[in-house]
Amino acid sequence: MAAHEKPGAKTSIASPTLIQQLATVLPKSASFKIYHLSTPPTKTSALYFPPPGTRPDRTYCESHFLTASIYTPENDNATETVEVLVFAVEILIYSTAYDSTFFVSKADSTGYLRLLGLAKGTPSPIRDITATFLRHLVEQHQRQNIRSVISLFARAQDQYLFPGSVEYNGKHILDDRGLVRWWCRVLDPLIEQSPTTTPADLQWESVKGYLTIPGLDSHETLSYIPRNAGSNQPWQIGHPLKEISRHSDDVPPRCLIPHYPDDPKARFLDELDDEVTKSRNTNGQWKSVRSIDQFWDMMAFRQECSAGRLVGFIWIVFTPKTLHQPTESALGYSQSTLSSNDSQTWDPSFSQPTILERFGLPVSPATSFNASSQVQPTTSPFKRDIDDAPPASQQSTKSYKHRTPVKKKKRLTGPIIPRQPRIKTENKNYLLDRPETSPYYTWHPESRGQIIVDELSYKRVTELLLRLDFANLDLATSSSNRWINEVRSGARGSMSEAWGQTVTGTKIVQVRTQAAAAGVNTLTMGLVRKKRKGAPEQSKEPPTSFALDTAPPKVNVLSSGMIRKKAKS
Repeated sequence: MAAHEKPGAKTSIASPTLIQQLATVLPKSASFKIYHLSTPPTKTSALYFPPPGTRPDRTYCESHFLTASIYTPENDNATETVEVLVFAVEILIYSTAYDSTFFVSKADSTGYLRLLGLAKGTPSPIRDITATFLRHLVEQHQRQNIRSVISLFARAQDQYLFPGSVEYNGKHILDDRGLVRWWCRVLDPLIEQSPTTTPADLQWESVKGYLTIPGLDSHETLSYIPRNAGSNQPWQIGHPLKEISRHSDDVPPRCLIPHYPDDPKARFLDELDDEVTKSRNTNGQWKSVRSIDQFWDMMAFRQECSAGRLVGFIWIVFTPKTLHQPTESALGYSQSTLSSNDSQTWDPSFSQPTILERFGLPVSPATSFNASSQVQPTTSPFKRDIDDAPPASQQSTKSYKHRTPVKKKKRLTGPIIPRQPRIKTENKNYLLDRPETSPYYTWHPESRGQIIVDELSYKRVTELLLRLDFANLDLATSSSNRWINEVRSGARGSMSEAWGQTVTGTKIVQVRTQAAAAGVNTLTMGLVRKKRKGAPEQSKEPPTSFALDTAPPKVNVLSSGMIRKKAKS
């Protein structure tokens, strides 16, 4: 074992922390099976465009995919149970030297959770599973003095991850307004801090939620935010893109908008970037959109946010007590060092010399990532060496005098001794041979999935889920078993044994009544005034006098005294 390797680094042990946290929020005696798949931190493209004259931030991405399944009796035989997936969520973690971003990519349910037989009025466990999983990832990836951000967009759709599930009549599909309110209720518990379990140096100074809905004003958007009993309102109407950016406010708007996969903002951002490429301007400014506020105003006219549809963009910003720039050793860390020596533990005291140090230029924490603030020479260092060199005639003479003769290789002679082949005795997982901490990310064993795969395998198994069918229970059962076994077959070492862990809830849930759930105010008997009923004989048959009176109606004849004659002229 090498010096940099730790005992147990070859295998992935499933985190018991997540299972324990899920058990405390799930209903009592309700059993679920949790499957957690993840990838190691992999270098990816930056989320934000760099300002003109600067380099993009080095970014690492982790993909986490969590699914939950239940056991339910078959239709024909009630004694045998089958396993079926009920929920799945995908979260992408982007880490830099400045912040950590948790992007909720997709979340979907099959609708078969109703087969679990929970009491009527019990809150859906899907909300608690999602909030607990997000809280677990944020806590395990928390770094000292580094900001963390949860970002997502709520767009209603019939199915995201489970094809054919829309055909199942038990699936409850929320509309766009209901989905925005649902996500706000899911993320609202994350704003509450727990100082008893969190160390003092890792407690957040403030945790705030942001909500913006293109096309709605602040008063209309305020109705989607959950109401808290406290006087301190942790939610704000708007976006935190300027607050979470490490650049100044005078940068182009394209440098403040993140580029997430399958995001409405990213698609609009790509269309606006065509203006920059066609005009060939160097300031990075768009022609049609000049500010970030105008960008959100234009988003309201996009097809995804208009035509009767509503899309909500939600952020949860965790701000540390002391927010400062990374240290000099972190910024001076060479890009080629971590990629070539991922198997070695990073030492903060060790740093490779940068390009500026090689040519005797001063280096500061601001000059390692921001090229615009670097001390740039008037001429290139290589060009300066060429300019200072002697003429070509003198250079050729000096180089000829100091030229060393090239040694000729010796000709090999003698018998050929064959090399014994090396027998492979174990299947080594090279994905685990990387540091747990670095200036750009943290990768603790508790934050990893039950099975760790590379990016290609992760993409293959997630795309396999999109080609299955969950239209009915039989198809959903076979599709669930196929996907679970396919992921298990690609596991290495003892990871296949940890794939799938059963968790039983311990939380006593108070079942809400139908009247309380609907929010109907029941009046007391003293306030209810009943309408008087008529007599029984009057309501059943008409009066007797009216029924026996068959004579025609009499004509009223006026007397002679009531007739007034017209006077003669």
